[in-house]
Amino acid sequence: MTYARVRAAAEHIAKVGSITPHQLAALQALDESLSVEQRQLFTELWRAQGSPAAPPPAAAEPAWLAPALQIIKEFEGCHLEAYLCPAGVPTIGWGATRLIDRPVQLGDRISQEMADDLLRNDVEMRHRELVKLLPLIAGWPGHRVAALMPWAYNVGLGAVETSTLRRRLLADEDPVRVISEELPRWDKANGKPLAGLTRRRAAEVSLFVGQQLQQQAPQTPVLVTPRSPFSAFLTPYIRIGEFALDRPERRFHHQHQVDTAAELAAFLERVRRQFGGRPIIITSGYRPPAINRSVGGASGSEHLFDAPGVGAVDFYVAGANITNVQHWCDREWPYSLGYGAPKGFVHLGVRRGRPRVRWDY
Repeated sequence: MTYARVRAAAEHIAKVGSITPHQLAALQALDESLSVEQRQLFTELWRAQGSPAAPPPAAAEPAWLAPALQIIKEFEGCHLEAYLCPAGVPTIGWGATRLIDRPVQLGDRISQEMADDLLRNDVEMRHRELVKLLPLIAGWPGHRVAALMPWAYNVGLGAVETSTLRRRLLADEDPVRVISEELPRWDKANGKPLAGLTRRRAAEVSLFVGQQLQQQAPQTPVLVTPRSPFSAFLTPYIRIGEFALDRPERRFHHQHQVDTAAELAAFLERVRRQFGGRPIIITSGYRPPAINRSVGGASGSEHLFDAPGVGAVDFYVAGANITNVQHWCDREWPYSLGYGAPKGFVHLGVRRGRPRVRWDY
């Protein structure tokens, strides 16, 4: 590292007034063999610019970053020595084609720390560009933004720009329905579905709708009550908030309602496993009396959860044929089932006495 580069780095950091961890890692990556004398020179230049003895603390990490990186790392291999990707491009790390100041070349080797830093820099850049393509995501909660980032990283921003997914979101369609319907379609390579891409898309949809990424249930069951936060899980993949559509006015008031929801959720877990681990999308769960009237629900609707052991849920499976889902549930669910497939959902319910009931919408 030359004197000029050390001075330029110190002046830039002093001017900006802060340094993030990935910027510091990039600076260190310029020359991992920085000598004691050179480090002393950097410190002197830092102080000469009127900067404090140590860099200010980094800004808080955006909420979307960690879960986005988790999915990318889960499905992308990491190579610390450059290789040719299927397209014939020299690649390194988590799929990087550039180092800090030049393209990757065969023979390059990097540390794990640098591989992680290159990935983070790339994802942050893509996030800035994604916000330009989809300005509405700037107001989304972190987990929803995080779900789109691995997809954008995988398919490229050019594909995002021309996608039906983007067009539908910009047309102000319901984001949950758009993401759960469109993302699973991006599971092919050369026109053929790949199991790895199918699992990756399912993980992204699960994250978007707020379901867990882990593949196993918690070791210790957690008691869920009507006062539990909407983020509390009734089963490994189904949150209590999903039965309320994450709306406070639809929150349960009695423990028997939560218990019935847990029974329904347990069957939904079976549905999820039957259809390849694809996410369950709940379109209607608990309806307090006023809401049930406002949507034209029957006066004795199972959605009222108005007695122990009484309740209902309407749902579909992201990326699965709804008629096939309905047929399977018709065979496996012993209580109330409404044939809502023509309208895009299946109704599962339990009513007093637990009779087997079937009807068309």
